[in-house]
Formats: sequence, C-alpha cells, structure tokens
Amino acid sequence: MFPVRQPWLCKALGCYDCCIRCFWAVPYPSLVATLLLYAGMALFCGCGHEALSNTEVLVETYFARNTQDFTIMASFIKYFQYVIYGLASFFFLYGILLLAEGFYTTSAVKQTFGEFRSTHCGRCISLTFIIVTYILAFIWLAVFAFTAIPVFFLFNMEQTCHNINLLAETTPSINQHGWICIDARQYGLLPWNAMPGKACGMTLASICKTSEYHVTYDLYIATFAGAGVTLLALFVYLAATTYNYAVLRFLGRKGVR
Repeated sequence: MFPVRQPWLCKALGCYDCCIRCFWAVPYPSLVATLLLYAGMALFCGCGHEALSNTEVLVETYFARNTQDFTIMASFIKYFQYVIYGLASFFFLYGILLLAEGFYTTSAVKQTFGEFRSTHCGRCISLTFIIVTYILAFIWLAVFAFTAIPVFFLFNMEQTCHNINLLAETTPSINQHGWICIDARQYGLLPWNAMPGKACGMTLASICKTSEYHVTYDLYIATFAGAGVTLLALFVYLAATTYNYAVLRFLGRKGVR
C-alpha cells in the first residue's frame, strides 16, 4: 500500500485504496468453493434426474416384462427425483450462507473495515458452520460412493458387450456367447422373481448399441463427477472456515474483539 500520511495523497488515491480494500476483503477460498459447489450440484442434480428417467425406460424396456416387477424401482426413482429437487434448493441456500460467513470471517481476520471486529457470537456462528459442513461432507461422501454403483453396473455391461462382440467375430456359433449375461436382479434393480431380469448374448450386445444406453451411461458419469466436485467444494469450505475460526480464536485471546 502507498503511504497515507499525506492528506492530499489519500484523497487522490481514495477510489484506488477503496478498491484494493474490497479485493483484499474477498474470501477467495470460499468464493472458489461456492463456484465448485454450484457447478457440482448442477451436474449432480441435472444429470442425475435425467439418468434416473432414462434408467426407468431402459430397465422397463429390456429387463422387465411385467410392470409389477418394476413398481418398486419406479417408486424409488420418483422419490429420489424429489430428493434431488430438495438437495438443489438446500445447497443453493447453504452456499450463499457459507459465502456470507466467509466474507464475515475474512473481514474480521484481516480487519479491513475500520473498527469492525469479531465477536463471541460471530465465532460461535463460524463454529456452527464448521460442524454442519463437516457432517454434510461425511454424508456426501456416502452419496459419492452411492453414485459409483450405476457407473460400475453400466461399465460392467459395456465390458460384457465388448466380450460378446469379440466372440461373435471369432466364433460364428451363437451358443459360444449366448451364456454371457447381465442380470439386473443381482444389482437390486429388480426383484428376484422378475422375468426375464437379465439380457444375454446378442440381445445384450444390441442393448449396448442403443442411444438410450450410451446417454444413460454418460449421464451417470456426469452425476458421479458432479458428486465428486461437490465433495471437493465441501472440503474447501472446511479448510477455509476452520482456518478463519482458528485465527478469530487467536485474535480473541489477544484481546482483539
């Protein structure tokens, strides 16, 4: 910063000094975490919603002949889509709150705005956000692992189709690759009494060539990536808020309030 002992220099650089103070007060880690949070939730909610809709069509068309066998999964998909709506609204509001808390703690730590200082109530609020964000990060870690299940299922399905195509090129006999199957019942998508519940041989290979399969696979990969970005954003929030809270406690012990 420029020296501020000369009054004429303070007036000449008033606007510049104000801009520098504003930029210095921006909580950049919280801002980056907020952008990551919104980007991750947009991927997770948008792609996850569409992936569930495509899964319903895919399973109902190729793995379940009786609609009663698909009732439980259809109800679960509809319920989880409503959960996605709630998650999108919650994290949008929570991201705003965390960003506002980042502005508050950064201003208090850097003492940018004149006599503005942290208070005991402000430190309690910061600690509350740390605890809530820690709990959310732990829960979202489970969500991140859960989103890997459909990606794993579709990846196995793609590898199985690839093996079927290789056998079809080398052996003309249908019986050589007719025993290779993907059973949706093993992954909990359908009950064990569902018929047919599985796809085998060239029937399975034809499913892998459909646009519904490729779109669903890509959407689940994007959903998995969105969950990972959201988890990264929560970790960045934890690091930023924990650091600011530690500095606020240090300032409190020094008598700066």
